[in-house]
Amino acid sequence: MRLNRCRWTCAIAAYLTAGLFGQNGGQSFEVASVKRNNSGEQGGRTQIQPAGRFTAVNATVRQLILRAYEVQDFQIVGEPKWVNSDRFDIEARAEGEVTPARLPAMLKSLLAERFKLVVHNDTRDLPIYALVLARKDGRLGPKLRVSTVDCDAVAEEALSTRNGAPPPVAPGERPPCSIGFGGMGQMAARSKPISQLLPFFSQVTQRTVTDRTGLKGSFDIDLTWTPDPSSPLLETAPPDAAPVDPNGPSIFTAVQEQLGLKLESAKAPLPALVIDRIEAPTAN
Repeated sequence: MRLNRCRWTCAIAAYLTAGLFGQNGGQSFEVASVKRNNSGEQGGRTQIQPAGRFTAVNATVRQLILRAYEVQDFQIVGEPKWVNSDRFDIEARAEGEVTPARLPAMLKSLLAERFKLVVHNDTRDLPIYALVLARKDGRLGPKLRVSTVDCDAVAEEALSTRNGAPPPVAPGERPPCSIGFGGMGQMAARSKPISQLLPFFSQVTQRTVTDRTGLKGSFDIDLTWTPDPSSPLLETAPPDAAPVDPNGPSIFTAVQEQLGLKLESAKAPLPALVIDRIEAPTAN
Protein backbone atom coordinates (compact mmCIF):
# COMPACT_ATOMS: atom_id res chain seq x y z
CA MET A 1 0.00 0.00 0.00
CA ARG A 2 2.82 2.38 0.87
CA LEU A 3 4.53 1.71 -2.47
CA ASN A 4 1.30 2.38 -4.37
CA ARG A 5 0.73 5.61 -2.47
CA CYS A 6 4.28 6.77 -3.31
CA ARG A 7 3.79 5.80 -6.93
CA TRP A 8 0.63 7.89 -7.14
CA THR A 9 2.23 10.79 -5.28
CA CYS A 10 5.25 10.81 -7.56
CA ALA A 11 3.07 10.56 -10.64
CA ILE A 12 0.94 13.50 -9.51
CA ALA A 13 4.05 15.56 -8.67
CA ALA A 14 5.54 14.85 -12.09
CA TYR A 15 2.27 15.88 -13.72
CA LEU A 16 2.20 19.13 -11.75
CA THR A 17 5.81 19.84 -12.67
CA ALA A 18 4.99 19.31 -16.33
CA GLY A 19 1.71 21.21 -16.20
CA LEU A 20 1.96 24.05 -13.70
CA PHE A 21 5.55 25.23 -13.93
CA GLY A 22 5.11 27.08 -17.20
CA GLN A 23 4.41 24.26 -19.65
CA ASN A 24 2.32 26.75 -21.62
CA GLY A 25 -0.27 24.40 -23.05
CA GLY A 26 1.68 21.13 -22.91
CA GLN A 27 4.26 22.00 -25.56
CA SER A 28 6.74 19.16 -25.97
CA PHE A 29 9.08 17.51 -28.45
CA GLU A 30 7.63 14.81 -30.68
CA VAL A 31 10.76 12.67 -30.39
CA ALA A 32 13.96 13.04 -28.39
CA SER A 33 17.16 11.04 -28.17
CA VAL A 34 19.18 11.32 -24.93
CA LYS A 35 22.64 9.74 -24.80
CA ARG A 36 25.55 10.05 -22.41
CA ASN A 37 28.61 11.93 -23.64
CA ASN A 38 31.81 10.37 -22.29
CA SER A 39 34.24 12.50 -24.31
CA GLY A 40 35.73 14.09 -21.20
CA GLU A 41 35.36 17.58 -22.68
CA GLN A 42 34.28 20.39 -20.37
CA GLY A 43 32.33 22.79 -22.57
CA GLY A 44 28.70 22.10 -23.38
CA ARG A 45 26.29 23.89 -25.69
CA THR A 46 22.63 23.93 -26.63
CA GLN A 47 21.23 25.15 -29.93
CA ILE A 48 17.90 25.76 -31.63
CA GLN A 49 18.05 24.58 -35.23
CA PRO A 50 15.73 24.86 -38.25
CA ALA A 51 12.93 22.41 -39.01
CA GLY A 52 11.83 22.10 -35.40
CA ARG A 53 15.10 20.68 -34.10
CA PHE A 54 16.91 21.24 -30.82
CA THR A 55 20.33 19.84 -29.97
CA ALA A 56 22.49 19.73 -26.87
CA VAL A 57 26.09 18.59 -27.09
CA ASN A 58 28.08 17.58 -24.00
CA ALA A 59 25.56 19.45 -21.84
CA THR A 60 24.93 18.92 -18.14
CA VAL A 61 21.41 18.50 -16.83
CA ARG A 62 22.01 21.66 -14.84
CA GLN A 63 22.41 23.58 -18.11
CA LEU A 64 19.09 22.19 -19.32
CA ILE A 65 17.34 23.12 -16.06
CA LEU A 66 18.73 26.65 -16.20
CA ARG A 67 17.41 27.12 -19.70
CA ALA A 68 14.07 25.44 -19.00
CA TYR A 69 13.20 27.32 -15.83
CA GLU A 70 15.01 30.55 -16.69
CA VAL A 71 16.64 30.89 -13.28
CA GLN A 72 20.18 31.77 -12.32
CA ASP A 73 22.66 29.08 -11.36
CA PHE A 74 22.63 29.81 -7.64
CA GLN A 75 18.84 29.44 -7.46
CA ILE A 76 18.92 25.67 -8.06
CA VAL A 77 18.76 23.80 -4.74
CA GLY A 78 18.85 20.12 -3.77
CA GLU A 79 20.34 18.58 -6.89
CA PRO A 80 22.53 15.42 -6.77
CA LYS A 81 26.15 15.82 -7.84
CA TRP A 82 25.73 14.04 -11.17
CA VAL A 83 23.38 16.81 -12.36
CA ASN A 84 26.42 19.11 -12.46
CA SER A 85 29.00 16.63 -13.75
CA ASP A 86 27.42 14.01 -16.05
CA ARG A 87 27.07 15.16 -19.66
CA PHE A 88 24.59 14.25 -22.36
CA ASP A 89 23.94 14.65 -26.07
CA ILE A 90 20.32 15.36 -26.99
CA GLU A 91 18.65 15.46 -30.39
CA ALA A 92 15.00 16.44 -30.31
CA ARG A 93 12.41 17.33 -32.91
CA ALA A 94 9.13 19.20 -32.50
CA GLU A 95 6.08 19.84 -34.60
CA GLY A 96 6.64 23.32 -35.99
CA GLU A 97 9.62 25.55 -35.36
CA VAL A 98 11.32 25.64 -31.98
CA THR A 99 11.53 29.26 -30.86
CA PRO A 100 13.18 30.83 -27.79
CA ALA A 101 9.69 31.49 -26.41
CA ARG A 102 8.59 27.83 -26.84
CA LEU A 103 11.84 26.19 -25.76
CA PRO A 104 11.54 26.51 -21.94
CA ALA A 105 8.19 24.68 -21.83
CA MET A 106 9.47 21.99 -24.19
CA LEU A 107 12.59 21.42 -22.10
CA LYS A 108 10.48 21.15 -18.95
CA SER A 109 8.45 18.43 -20.61
CA LEU A 110 11.61 16.61 -21.74
CA LEU A 111 13.16 16.84 -18.25
CA ALA A 112 10.01 15.55 -16.61
CA GLU A 113 9.65 12.63 -19.05
CA ARG A 114 13.23 11.50 -19.56
CA PHE A 115 14.84 12.56 -16.25
CA LYS A 116 11.73 12.23 -14.04
CA LEU A 117 12.36 15.77 -12.81
CA VAL A 118 10.03 17.07 -10.10
CA VAL A 119 10.58 20.55 -8.63
CA HIS A 120 8.85 23.16 -6.54
CA ASN A 121 9.34 26.86 -5.93
CA ASP A 122 10.48 28.09 -2.52
CA THR A 123 12.26 30.97 -0.80
CA ARG A 124 15.68 30.24 0.66
CA ASP A 125 18.58 32.18 2.15
CA LEU A 126 20.91 32.10 -0.83
CA PRO A 127 24.36 33.58 -1.47
CA ILE A 128 24.45 37.01 -3.09
CA TYR A 129 27.04 39.73 -3.59
CA ALA A 130 26.75 43.17 -2.06
CA LEU A 131 28.43 45.94 -4.03
CA VAL A 132 30.19 48.19 -1.49
CA LEU A 133 32.89 50.86 -1.40
CA ALA A 134 36.33 49.26 -1.27
CA ARG A 135 38.10 52.16 0.50
CA LYS A 136 37.25 53.60 3.89
CA ASP A 137 37.79 57.13 2.60
CA GLY A 138 35.21 56.54 -0.16
CA ARG A 139 37.68 57.31 -2.94
CA LEU A 140 36.61 55.83 -6.27
CA GLY A 141 38.80 53.97 -8.74
CA PRO A 142 40.25 55.49 -11.92
CA LYS A 143 37.65 53.83 -14.16
CA LEU A 144 34.61 55.10 -12.22
CA ARG A 145 34.01 58.79 -12.83
CA VAL A 146 31.14 61.05 -11.82
CA SER A 147 29.08 62.17 -14.82
CA THR A 148 27.29 65.51 -15.10
CA VAL A 149 25.35 64.65 -18.28
CA ASP A 150 21.57 65.12 -18.05
CA CYS A 151 20.21 62.03 -19.82
CA ASP A 152 16.67 63.39 -19.92
CA ALA A 153 17.95 66.44 -21.81
CA VAL A 154 19.97 64.22 -24.16
CA ALA A 155 16.91 62.09 -24.93
CA GLU A 156 14.73 65.17 -25.48
CA GLU A 157 17.28 66.68 -27.87
CA ALA A 158 17.60 63.39 -29.76
CA LEU A 159 13.83 63.21 -30.24
CA SER A 160 13.52 66.81 -31.40
CA THR A 161 16.54 66.99 -33.72
CA ARG A 162 17.56 63.46 -34.72
CA ASN A 163 14.37 61.36 -34.54
CA GLY A 164 15.67 59.60 -31.45
CA ALA A 165 19.13 58.80 -32.84
CA PRO A 166 22.03 59.16 -30.37
CA PRO A 167 24.35 62.16 -30.75
CA PRO A 168 27.45 61.78 -32.93
CA VAL A 169 30.60 60.86 -31.03
CA ALA A 170 34.29 60.71 -31.86
CA PRO A 171 35.72 57.37 -33.09
CA GLY A 172 36.33 55.03 -30.18
CA GLU A 173 34.04 56.96 -27.86
CA ARG A 174 30.68 55.81 -26.48
CA PRO A 175 27.54 57.95 -26.72
CA PRO A 176 26.23 59.43 -23.47
CA CYS A 177 23.61 57.55 -21.45
CA SER A 178 24.56 54.13 -22.86
CA ILE A 179 25.88 50.75 -21.75
CA GLY A 180 27.89 48.57 -24.12
CA PHE A 181 30.03 45.43 -24.21
CA GLY A 182 33.23 45.42 -26.22
CA GLY A 183 33.88 41.70 -25.91
CA MET A 184 33.74 38.88 -23.38
CA GLY A 185 35.51 40.86 -20.68
CA GLN A 186 34.85 44.52 -21.44
CA MET A 187 32.05 46.83 -20.35
CA ALA A 188 31.59 50.57 -20.76
CA ALA A 189 28.77 52.73 -19.40
CA ARG A 190 28.14 56.43 -19.78
CA SER A 191 26.00 58.56 -17.47
CA LYS A 192 24.44 55.58 -15.69
CA PRO A 193 23.48 55.16 -12.01
CA ILE A 194 24.95 52.23 -10.12
CA SER A 195 21.50 50.61 -9.90
CA GLN A 196 21.42 50.11 -13.69
CA LEU A 197 24.70 48.17 -13.54
CA LEU A 198 23.44 45.53 -11.10
CA PRO A 199 21.96 43.22 -13.80
CA PHE A 200 25.34 43.21 -15.53
CA PHE A 201 27.19 42.26 -12.34
CA SER A 202 24.58 39.59 -11.59
CA GLN A 203 25.05 38.06 -15.04
CA VAL A 204 28.84 37.99 -14.76
CA THR A 205 28.99 36.63 -11.19
CA GLN A 206 25.91 34.37 -11.55
CA ARG A 207 24.52 35.74 -8.30
CA THR A 208 22.08 38.47 -7.39
CA VAL A 209 24.01 41.69 -6.70
CA THR A 210 22.61 44.44 -4.46
CA ASP A 211 23.82 48.03 -4.22
CA ARG A 212 25.20 49.01 -0.82
CA THR A 213 27.62 51.67 -2.04
CA GLY A 214 25.46 54.65 -1.12
CA LEU A 215 26.61 56.35 -4.33
CA LYS A 216 24.14 58.82 -5.82
CA GLY A 217 24.02 60.27 -9.32
CA SER A 218 25.36 58.94 -12.62
CA PHE A 219 28.79 57.65 -13.58
CA ASP A 220 31.05 56.87 -16.53
CA ILE A 221 32.57 53.40 -16.23
CA ASP A 222 35.19 51.42 -18.16
CA LEU A 223 35.79 47.91 -16.87
CA THR A 224 38.05 45.17 -18.24
CA TRP A 225 38.39 41.70 -16.74
CA THR A 226 39.02 38.07 -17.65
CA PRO A 227 35.88 35.90 -17.48
CA ASP A 228 36.07 32.70 -15.46
CA PRO A 229 36.59 29.67 -17.79
CA SER A 230 33.35 28.16 -16.47
CA SER A 231 31.34 31.33 -17.14
CA PRO A 232 28.18 30.69 -19.21
CA LEU A 233 29.00 33.95 -21.02
CA LEU A 234 31.82 32.18 -22.85
CA GLU A 235 29.45 29.47 -24.08
CA THR A 236 27.26 32.10 -25.74
CA ALA A 237 30.04 34.30 -27.07
CA PRO A 238 29.63 35.24 -30.75
CA PRO A 239 32.38 34.04 -33.12
CA ASP A 240 33.59 37.62 -33.71
CA ALA A 241 33.83 38.48 -29.99
CA ALA A 242 37.09 40.09 -28.91
CA PRO A 243 39.52 37.51 -27.49
CA VAL A 244 39.79 37.16 -23.73
CA ASP A 245 43.07 38.19 -22.11
CA PRO A 246 44.12 35.08 -20.13
CA ASN A 247 46.40 37.19 -17.93
CA GLY A 248 43.80 39.78 -17.03
CA PRO A 249 42.19 40.29 -13.62
CA SER A 250 39.10 38.46 -12.37
CA ILE A 251 35.85 40.40 -12.17
CA PHE A 252 36.37 40.76 -8.40
CA THR A 253 39.88 42.17 -8.75
CA ALA A 254 38.87 44.42 -11.64
CA VAL A 255 35.90 45.89 -9.75
CA GLN A 256 38.13 46.70 -6.77
CA GLU A 257 41.17 48.02 -8.61
CA GLN A 258 39.44 49.82 -11.48
CA LEU A 259 36.21 51.03 -9.87
CA GLY A 260 37.15 51.33 -6.21
CA LEU A 261 34.21 49.05 -5.33
CA LYS A 262 34.03 45.54 -3.90
CA LEU A 263 31.78 42.52 -4.34
CA GLU A 264 31.26 41.12 -0.85
CA SER A 265 29.66 37.75 -0.16
CA ALA A 266 26.33 37.94 1.68
CA LYS A 267 23.02 36.08 1.96
CA ALA A 268 19.43 37.10 1.33
CA PRO A 269 16.03 35.40 1.01
CA LEU A 270 15.51 34.74 -2.70
CA PRO A 271 13.30 32.58 -4.92
CA ALA A 272 14.73 29.08 -5.31
CA LEU A 273 13.97 26.13 -7.57
CA VAL A 274 14.11 23.07 -5.32
CA ILE A 275 14.71 19.69 -6.96
CA ASP A 276 12.51 17.07 -5.29
CA ARG A 277 13.30 14.19 -7.60
CA ILE A 278 15.52 13.50 -10.64
CA GLU A 279 16.82 10.29 -12.21
CA ALA A 280 19.55 9.57 -14.73
CA PRO A 281 17.95 8.54 -18.04
CA THR A 282 18.28 5.13 -19.61
CA ALA A 283 19.95 4.92 -23.00
CA ASN A 284 17.72 4.96 -26.06
